[in-house]
Amino acid sequence: MAKKTEQNQGYKTFKAELSAGTPRPLYLFWGEEDYLREYYLGKLRELCLPPGLEELNYFRLDGKAADLASISEAVEALPVFSERKFVEVRDFDFYKAAQAERDGLDELLADLPDYVCLVFLFSDPGFKPDGRMKIHKHFSKGVGLSVEFGKQEQSDLLAWIRRRFQALERDIDRQTSEYLIFLCGSLMTGLAGEIEKIAAYSKGQYITREDIDAVGTPVLDAVVWKFTDALGERNLDQAASIMGELLLMRESPILILAVTGKKLRQLLSARILMDQGRAEAGYVQKLWGMGHEYPAKLLLGASRRFSLGWCKEAVLLAAEADLQMKSTGRGGEELLIEFLIHLSALELERAG
Repeated sequence: MAKKTEQNQGYKTFKAELSAGTPRPLYLFWGEEDYLREYYLGKLRELCLPPGLEELNYFRLDGKAADLASISEAVEALPVFSERKFVEVRDFDFYKAAQAERDGLDELLADLPDYVCLVFLFSDPGFKPDGRMKIHKHFSKGVGLSVEFGKQEQSDLLAWIRRRFQALERDIDRQTSEYLIFLCGSLMTGLAGEIEKIAAYSKGQYITREDIDAVGTPVLDAVVWKFTDALGERNLDQAASIMGELLLMRESPILILAVTGKKLRQLLSARILMDQGRAEAGYVQKLWGMGHEYPAKLLLGASRRFSLGWCKEAVLLAAEADLQMKSTGRGGEELLIEFLIHLSALELERAG
C-alpha cells in the first residue's frame, strides 16, 4: 500500500507542477495507461514550448536511435527563441546499454541545463523503475520525478467517461458507466475508442446497457464472468456459446485458464464470506484489489448461485488443468476445452 501511495504521489505532484507552470528538468513517464501518459506528455510539451517554435525546440528519440551521443546532443543544443527545449526519449534500454554509456548518462543527468525538459518515456506496460539502475537516483531525489500513469480511481474514471460521452452529445448514468468498465475494461486507452463506437451507435440521448452490448468489445475478464454466470443460471446452452467465444479470442489458452481459475477462486472466497455473514462489497473489493466496487457486487451476487462444495471442486479442476497445461506436452487449447467441458459437467451434476 505504501508503494502504491508513493506512485500516486508522483502523479499528483506532477499534475500540481503542471498547473503551476513549473516543470522540472527531468521526468520518467511509465505505466499501463497509455491514453493518460500521452495526454499529459502533450500538456507538458505545450507548457515548455511556445506556439510556432515547437519544431525548433522539440527533439524525439525512439528506441534504438536513442543512445548517449544522441541524447547528449539533443540536451546540450541551445533553445531557439525560447526559454526551454523539450527532449523526449522513448523506450531507451537502460539495461542493454554498455557500462560506459550508463556512466555517461549518469553524468549528463547530474548536470542538466536549466533550459531543458528531458522526459524518458516507456510504453511497455510491464516496465517498472528499478532502484538498481544507476540513474534511478535522479528521479527520486527532487531534481527529477518518476510519474506512473496507472489505472484511475473509480470516481475520476466515471467522471471522465461522462465527459467523453457529453462531448459526443450523449449522456450516461453512473450504473451504466460501471457496466461499461466491467465489460470493456478500466483502461482509458481502450475505453476512448469504445465510447466513440457506442455513442455513434446509440439512437437516444442516454447510453443504455443494450447499446454497450451491441457494439462494445468485451475484455477477457468479462467473457469469463459471462461463462460462470451462465453456469450459475444453469443455462448450459448459453455457457457453451460463451465457451466458443473464449476459444475464438486471440488470447493464449494458458491466459484464459488463468483468468478463469482466478474467477473461480474469487467465487469460492465470496461463497465462504457469504456463509460467514461477511458478504460486503467493500471488503471483497479490498480483498481482491479490485479497482472498482461494481465487480465485487457482481461477485457476491454470483456466489449465491453456487454451493460451497461446487466452488471448491471447480477451483480444484482449474488447478489440475493448470498443472497439466504446464507439465505435459499436450496442446493448451485441447486441455482448455477439456477443462471447460468438465466445469460444465460439474454444473450438470449439481443440476441433477
